[in-house]
Amino acid sequence: MLSEDILFLSVTELGKRIRSRHLSPVELTESYLDRSRHIGPKLNAYATLMPELAIKQAHAAEKEIAAGKYRGPLHGIPYAAKDLLAVKGYPTTWGARPYSDQRIDSDALVIKKLEAAGAILLGKAAMIELAGGMGYRFPSASATGAAKNPWNTDHWTCGSSSGSGAITAAGLAAFAIGTETWGSIICPSGFCGLSGLRPTYGRVGRTGAMALSYTMDKIGPITRSAEDCDLLLKILAGHDPGDVGSLPEASAKYSGAPEVSGRLRVGWLANQWKELQPAVNQAAMDARAVLEKSPNITLSNVTLPEGPWETAAGLVVSVEGATAFRDLIHSGGVAELSDPLGKIGGYMNEEISASDFILAQRIRTILQKKMEEIFTQVDVLATPSLPVTAPRIDANLDLELSFADPIGGIGNICGLPAISVPCGFDQQNLPVGIQFIGRALDDAKPIQAARIYQRQTDWHKKKPHLA
Repeated sequence: MLSEDILFLSVTELGKRIRSRHLSPVELTESYLDRSRHIGPKLNAYATLMPELAIKQAHAAEKEIAAGKYRGPLHGIPYAAKDLLAVKGYPTTWGARPYSDQRIDSDALVIKKLEAAGAILLGKAAMIELAGGMGYRFPSASATGAAKNPWNTDHWTCGSSSGSGAITAAGLAAFAIGTETWGSIICPSGFCGLSGLRPTYGRVGRTGAMALSYTMDKIGPITRSAEDCDLLLKILAGHDPGDVGSLPEASAKYSGAPEVSGRLRVGWLANQWKELQPAVNQAAMDARAVLEKSPNITLSNVTLPEGPWETAAGLVVSVEGATAFRDLIHSGGVAELSDPLGKIGGYMNEEISASDFILAQRIRTILQKKMEEIFTQVDVLATPSLPVTAPRIDANLDLELSFADPIGGIGNICGLPAISVPCGFDQQNLPVGIQFIGRALDDAKPIQAARIYQRQTDWHKKKPHLA
């Protein structure tokens, strides 16, 4: 089996070694599978492991590469996909007991794109039930139990891409695919010391993915570096004829983040978090100092506009979620969910009035214009990913994660791209993250900012010590 030093390499570095024939896709896949079998269950990281499929794809990749048929930088790279992405022939449970036997007779578009690129699917990552669509109060809101943080297993990874965070942080795969409606890529990336990208809404096609909020759901990569996020987005982006929210090909395609030749204007958000844990504040100030010293960055303070943005975003998610799971709610199937709030949340969401939902959409339009004005002054916004580090595995999230999150609401209701990268640790060895947010369709800018930061730091190269 390959060493940890190899298994924790970035996708970019693994790809170089595979292409030069210094690394075998079969040996790499077998090593990740062995690690996944031994460590995955301790973390509740996987919903389903797929060793037969993975080994078959690995042998095919090795044979093609040996024959000179190299498909690109993902050829032979093993990964995991969040269990709301359909894979033909395997369960797609959406993390929820009512769907434990669900099988969908086609692959999600994202799975097809990764297979075409030569990536190797190790299995389905565990997730919060229905991606939190009915609400949830505890980290255990999943058919597979609470996903444990590899940095400290007494703590959580964050939802709803909880397993995707655990798998990548523990070195059980080279990367994982997550989704975000509000925080579900940024949060696990922040809590697990990873680099996770939420693309512009409509840039990555959602055919074959579970729907929660039709106008806010986004699919993106959770990786070890900003460079990896850039690489993955180039492969995942593009028009999806089966997704009514998909952008036209001219807008959806992504050619990558070029090197910054001049200066990137970064606006540090002065009013995002009302209070930061001391360790988070210290790591954030250290990160800010790194950015200030960079010859490619001009840093200034920026203030978010005041308004009912979070309330509007929450209304949209609640109403669209109730619509997406209408049959489950009306059949009483929500009673089978794990979380006490999830059992009743759908009924509560159905009580939201049409006039409130329409008002939320009007607020969205106003906010999009206000954010466009901010992005005439700066290229990228920056702020700590979360004001706290990961809560304990048995925490009541209504108490532990009850803080306001303006940029989370704004970023998701406006469809803005964002990336979270690690910037330090607290006293319990739990990671701290910093996020960069860009204007819609300008995914390259936050990636550039994150890449500049990571070239001057090594937080993204740290790995947890797991028995």
